[in-house]
Amino acid sequence: MDSTNYRCFAPCPRGLEAVLSRELEDLGIAATSRTEGGLSFTGPLETVYRANLESRLASRVLVEVGRAPYRSEQDVYKAAYDLPWPDWFAASRTIKVKVSARRCPLKSLDFLALRIKDAVCDRFVKTTGMRPSVDTRRPDIRIDAFLDQTTATLYLDTSGEPLFKRGYRRASVEAPLRENLAAGLLRLAGWSGTEPLLDPLCGSGTIAIEAALLARRTAPGLGRSFAFEKLNDFRSDLWKRIREESSAKQLPRSPTLIAASDRDAKAIEAAREHMSQAGVQEDIVLSHRDLFDVEPPAPHGIILTNPPYGVRMGHQQDFNEFYSRLGRWMKHRCAGWTVCLFTGDLRLPKLIGLAPARRIPLFNGGLECRLYIFPMVEGGMRRRKTSAPA
Repeated sequence: MDSTNYRCFAPCPRGLEAVLSRELEDLGIAATSRTEGGLSFTGPLETVYRANLESRLASRVLVEVGRAPYRSEQDVYKAAYDLPWPDWFAASRTIKVKVSARRCPLKSLDFLALRIKDAVCDRFVKTTGMRPSVDTRRPDIRIDAFLDQTTATLYLDTSGEPLFKRGYRRASVEAPLRENLAAGLLRLAGWSGTEPLLDPLCGSGTIAIEAALLARRTAPGLGRSFAFEKLNDFRSDLWKRIREESSAKQLPRSPTLIAASDRDAKAIEAAREHMSQAGVQEDIVLSHRDLFDVEPPAPHGIILTNPPYGVRMGHQQDFNEFYSRLGRWMKHRCAGWTVCLFTGDLRLPKLIGLAPARRIPLFNGGLECRLYIFPMVEGGMRRRKTSAPA
């Protein structure tokens, strides 16, 4: 890591790599390489700050500080010890080390994390006579290490809390959707904030809130703090300018209709609280209503929702009946709309009796999912006798 140009890696939910690349390009940040689960880019300090503040899709922004070949745990210790950690943060800061790997020949990632922590602390003691404390719950500084078969790469996490933690979530209901995945679904659905949007199974309101923030051009990080504010090279003047520039782009209200509903009163209560915390309660029409009583609120638009599946549905009979009714609701009430269903059940097209125009592979954590897109025309999209594999 030098004082003018930073090598960065931005992880994201798997399946969103291409849309994250386009999002960063829109921010003036060009990706240098892409891998499963994230992409790399380079840039000055301003790029690091702006990516943290304005990316809706990245999970973190990691700055690479070192890379070295290894064959043993001692090699990894030495690679970490050789880095000038006191140049980057003070011994008074608390730290946490996280190690991930792919095809790493060493036996224990937990032991590697311990050795890297020892190396960082030993370097501080040698240089300053003091050592940072460990805080595994809310550290000031998070150090990430990634090991492939031959190389260990060390990063400073400039984000702190994951970027999907926007700062507005206070309550929780069953099966919340992470904010950056919801924002990615909006992009994949083709929604840009200029046409009506409906989520009739809104749960705690994440899709609708992310839509309102996008429509109002509100940077997702304006309501939170970041780990880079605790680094030695933090430039408060630069950060203030970037925040002010971002705030100046905001619209006072959403320019289009955003509607959300759910039959669960607890979910609606949580959604209302989250919308208020995010400052978008006036931008979303929220109602306590069963899906099958919902009428799309305009002649056309996009329906994007995450219907329940698997263990969230309970009995198989209830599951099958719900999806059969969902298909009928789409056919009879959604003409003129594009319906986008995000699910972990790859049988969904068969269960609802409709053939999707597109099926986009994604992951929700470790769960393989699909975003199925159905443009609903008059008369519906009745399923052919044979269906393509999911």
